[in-house]
Amino acid sequence: MIYPNNFPHTGFVRLNQILAPQGPIPISKSTWWLGIKDGRFPKPLKLGPKITVWRAEDICSLIEQGTR
Repeated sequence: MIYPNNFPHTGFVRLNQILAPQGPIPISKSTWWLGIKDGRFPKPLKLGPKITVWRAEDICSLIEQGTR
């Protein structure tokens, strides 16, 4: 699997690394948060009061599902 924009395979990623134009998923922030609420997208982790991240592995799995 080739991940766009040198997307990391492990670790944590921020929202600006996930969503276009910098990230591989071409949707808006509001669509992303609605997808989390609906269970279509992975839930975030809170590292602090103003730091929200996602596991890179979860995002890579999401990308792989979309390419099948």
